[in-house]
Amino acid sequence: MSASAPTAWPDALYDQLRAAGITQFAYVPDAGHKVLIDRALGDPEVHAVPLTTEEEGVAMLAGADLGGARGVLLMQSSGVGNCINLLSLTAGCRFPLLTLVSMRGEFGEGNPWQFPMGQATTKVLEAMGVIVLRAETAAEVTTTVAAALTMAFQSGQAVAVLLTQRLIGAKKF
Repeated sequence: MSASAPTAWPDALYDQLRAAGITQFAYVPDAGHKVLIDRALGDPEVHAVPLTTEEEGVAMLAGADLGGARGVLLMQSSGVGNCINLLSLTAGCRFPLLTLVSMRGEFGEGNPWQFPMGQATTKVLEAMGVIVLRAETAAEVTTTVAAALTMAFQSGQAVAVLLTQRLIGAKKF
């Protein structure tokens, strides 16, 4: 792997999302999604919408689907718990949901407050009927997201891709 590979994956991911027709980026500011957020904000062909809380993104993506658009929800694992009630809508209303979750509370975490939700993220998502995929390395990101795009937008599923701390790096605490 080249020296630039660890930092190249976020740009490749943004390009992949755009090529798949993603035009709405719902996000809560997060360093793990910095490149995606910055690129979306600078792209005149997309709507980058900052959220006050993560569950707003679920409703926004339901509206995007009703309007014939595709979107992605960018959030941190600590925000998954905020979405529990709204995630129940994906099954009942039968709309696709793609979320990219930057993980906390795992590999190398130093902030004790991040462990409870970080450790519960997969279980919470699966309990709400969301299919969970993980990307551990830069080499896995685009193939994992390609699978998630197919599952969400061709099969109408709710899919979360967990961008692990091994991939994005642990924040200093």
